Amino acid sequence: MTPLRALIAFTVLLPLTTLSADERVNPTAPQMSRPNIVWLVSEDNSVHYLKMYSEHGADTPHIAAMASQGLTFNHAFSNAPVCSVARTTLATGCYGPRIGTQFHRRSVEVPMPDGLKMFPESLNEAGYYTANNNKTDYNATAGKNVWNDSSKKATWRNRETGQPFFYMQSFPICHESSLHFTAKQMASEKTEHDPNHVFVAPYHPATPTFRYTYARYLDRMTQMDEQVGAVVEDLTKDGLLEDTFIFYFGDHGGVLPRGKGYAYESGLHVPFVVRIPEKWQHMIDREPGSRVNGFVSFIDFGPTVLNLAGVTVPSQVDGQPFLGPGVTHDDVDAHDEAFGYADRFDEKYDLVRTLRKGRYEYVRNFQPFNFDGLQNNYRYNMLAYQEWRTSYQAGKLNAVQRHFFEARPAEQLFDIESDPYETKNLANDPQFADVLLDMRNRLTSRVKSMPDLSLYPESILAEEAFKNPVNFGQDHKAEIAQLVDVANLSLVPFNEARSGMESALGSPDAMTRYWALIVCSSQGAAAREFVPAAQKLATDDSNGLVQVRAAEFLGLIGAADPQPAIMDALKKSTSAIEAGLMLNSVTLLRDGKPGYKFSIEESILSPAMQKNDTVRRRLEYLSP
Repeated sequence: MTPLRALIAFTVLLPLTTLSADERVNPTAPQMSRPNIVWLVSEDNSVHYLKMYSEHGADTPHIAAMASQGLTFNHAFSNAPVCSVARTTLATGCYGPRIGTQFHRRSVEVPMPDGLKMFPESLNEAGYYTANNNKTDYNATAGKNVWNDSSKKATWRNRETGQPFFYMQSFPICHESSLHFTAKQMASEKTEHDPNHVFVAPYHPATPTFRYTYARYLDRMTQMDEQVGAVVEDLTKDGLLEDTFIFYFGDHGGVLPRGKGYAYESGLHVPFVVRIPEKWQHMIDREPGSRVNGFVSFIDFGPTVLNLAGVTVPSQVDGQPFLGPGVTHDDVDAHDEAFGYADRFDEKYDLVRTLRKGRYEYVRNFQPFNFDGLQNNYRYNMLAYQEWRTSYQAGKLNAVQRHFFEARPAEQLFDIESDPYETKNLANDPQFADVLLDMRNRLTSRVKSMPDLSLYPESILAEEAFKNPVNFGQDHKAEIAQLVDVANLSLVPFNEARSGMESALGSPDAMTRYWALIVCSSQGAAAREFVPAAQKLATDDSNGLVQVRAAEFLGLIGAADPQPAIMDALKKSTSAIEAGLMLNSVTLLRDGKPGYKFSIEESILSPAMQKNDTVRRRLEYLSP
């Protein structure tokens, strides 16, 4: 270990290694009747950056050692590609769009579903000591007893002698912010991985900036592994290693551009290893050193911990255990599906749902005109993001590299085995028509049965749903299903969709009109015959979001200047959340094609509305 790495590892683990002997639990205490469980969570990394999963990844010998004494999961998925949504999914065992926790950062902290507690609280009530060092980042209201200690000083060593514990530690060394370096730093700070020999994903330009960014991130993987190893060493010194299940995993996908914040494999597919203690090997229907091909998702992690601890798994969760009593090898391997969701990331809105089944991933872009590279202030702190966009604007990218800055298809289908970087959309390939239809139907069924609250705009949910999101969803399940049917008119040729679109545009229900206009934008120039209807809705509709969606359609196809209608809607809006969504359309229409020179003054919104995080971020970017 280099002196720098040793210092980093020592610093991160200081709360665990500086306690006096009197403060520590006696390591010779009698063995416990229930296992300890430890979660070691690296921030912002997908399977693509560890050699255990990819030949192009970094060596992680400490994690590999755990894998040799346990299990490596080949198909582990975060359900969301960003921290607050992913971590809330972990804590609740529930799909975010069902319980109202799908937006990052939250505009409203929602309550937990009736009768459900975050799983560490259930462990606490069952006698476990629960400690978190130290990230939480929940979008739902945590109970008072979720953690005995959640702080930078949290440790298992503060429990009562012999008490079983659940301990979670996050490793921010590989967080996105670690790649917010300057050009001066890039020139002066050398990396241990050679930038000239790193692999660059085909959707990235292989420029010196991207190569350096990859190399710097691979260095972070190595350093993170050393920090993980130091925690394992502390468990060993305390005589606890063979009483403790250790989960290592990434909290969502990797942070190179098109990773974190994007519902592709690079944003959802995470490394996951479980070290199995000798004492509890009998609970696991696998041989140590095995690789597991069955699919597991973050909704399953909490139920699995409860099952290992002998605590009843609540009926309100969406996940199921994949280890422990009652779980067989065949049970897990038979599961080959993972559901993903991407909504708002800070000020950048999107609405994407994914279904990975077997070798295929199906991506449903409900608003495909919201291109991936749309401005997100935090993302674009990274030099690689900045250079990627500049290269696109200068016409220096190939077709695969340009896709990030252009409108997407409403649905995409990728064969992950032959196309691991998802660059070849098979949705229009007749050879895959049956696969596409099956995946489309499966995802549609999931969204309807959930039901998925995001068929309503976030501002509507904040006003009407977030006091009890689950009950709201059940009460509006039929309406949500109808909105899904309208939204799915984007998936068929315009001639097949025309009648349904016409009916929806004339609906007395504002949300039906709202989705009909999104379908118009998705269909693009093919829907030009609805320009007169859209012009009337842009000027006369009583719903501001309908006005904006109408103007957005008109602007995207170049049929009319969208500015008057959008500015009118912004001036009339009394909801900061609604205004944030409107400003997303402004950013799209200004930065995308054909491009409009909006003049946005902060004074258009009240001081109170400007305090909203989404609004503030957009105004920082849009204001002259």
